[in-house]
Amino acid sequence: MQDQSKKWLYLVILALIWGSSFILIKKSLMGLSPFQLGALRTIITGLILFSVGARSLRTIERSRWKYVILSGFLGSFIPAFLFAIAETEIDSAVTSILNSLVPLNAILLGFAIFKIGFTKRQMAGVIIGFIGTSVLVFRGAEVNPEQNYLYAGFIIVSTVMYALNVNIIKRYLQDVKPLAIATGNYVGIILPAIFVLLYSDFFSSETFNHPDFEMSMLYVGILSLFGTAMAKVIFNTLVQISTPVFASSVTYLMPIVALSWGLLDGEDLGWLQLLASAIILFGVYLANRKKR
Repeated sequence: MQDQSKKWLYLVILALIWGSSFILIKKSLMGLSPFQLGALRTIITGLILFSVGARSLRTIERSRWKYVILSGFLGSFIPAFLFAIAETEIDSAVTSILNSLVPLNAILLGFAIFKIGFTKRQMAGVIIGFIGTSVLVFRGAEVNPEQNYLYAGFIIVSTVMYALNVNIIKRYLQDVKPLAIATGNYVGIILPAIFVLLYSDFFSSETFNHPDFEMSMLYVGILSLFGTAMAKVIFNTLVQISTPVFASSVTYLMPIVALSWGLLDGEDLGWLQLLASAIILFGVYLANRKKR
């Protein structure tokens, strides 16, 4: 299969996997704290990747390891906790919509840090995207007064980290095998995750006796295997055979999947929030549309 066909196939698969991750995070939090969830997700994913990708670590040159480790913290470790914390206060569907800011941030950071130019159309898309985000956050705070929409800030910070990560992979790890990058990421972050888990009261009777503990562990396992381990390898491949902006444009499709799961789970979005979501996605589309 040619790269042109592969990249679209990988994009759709990623949208289905990552679009389902938000509801899995929500369900995992029924019996776990955000720090327990973030740590477990990192540890389980690391063990899965080490079991299949340990040999690939030999292919990483010594000079590339600093970028691999940095990629692990920006693309996996910190966002795993930030998303879990955010979903203690705001709906999974809303977090998926805010996550669509990744391509916009990829453009801004690509210009500011990696000296990648941008067009007026892309800047217009960025502005439109941030307008939609503002409407979504402020309107959401009115529609759901019981939810603390300041927690949306955790998602926005995560999108900045994801945007940095995708530029780092494209700029410094272009010729490193995707499995090696994904496995190498966890060489640097699995030990910090173990320390977080030890200090999160996970190994306490209160945690183990929680009525939702077993189901939460099942959801974390699914999230780690598909939403993190498998998805990271696919995403790294997608970045290498396309562009950072195209790869991060998976966030166009993720809200569709996440909104479907959210509605099935009883989450509610007002019409103005849906309009704001459309504005965000239009801004992302405008920023990434190529001239004919």
